[in-house]
Amino acid sequence: MAFCSFFGGEVYKKHFEAGIYICSKCGHELFSSRAKYDHSSPWPAFTETIHPDSLSKRKDGESALKVSCGKCGNGLGHEFPNDGPKKGQARF
Repeated sequence: MAFCSFFGGEVYKKHFEAGIYICSKCGHELFSSRAKYDHSSPWPAFTETIHPDSLSKRKDGESALKVSCGKCGNGLGHEFPNDGPKKGQARF
């Protein structure tokens, strides 16, 4: 399923079918549906990427990292350390 830029995120927030979320710009694999969970934010939330090189990250403020597609640089949103469903787990 195509994904990327989290714009229009409400559609994917409610989507829980099994599959792989890919970058809509280049097709790079980003997240597995197994890592997706329901979070209180209006955007889809994931606990981990599908591959270590799925995303590139850079600091964006004190508590978040700005994330982009690791292949083409398409903006995806943020990673919030320690905000996942389990203690110490990240939320993308």
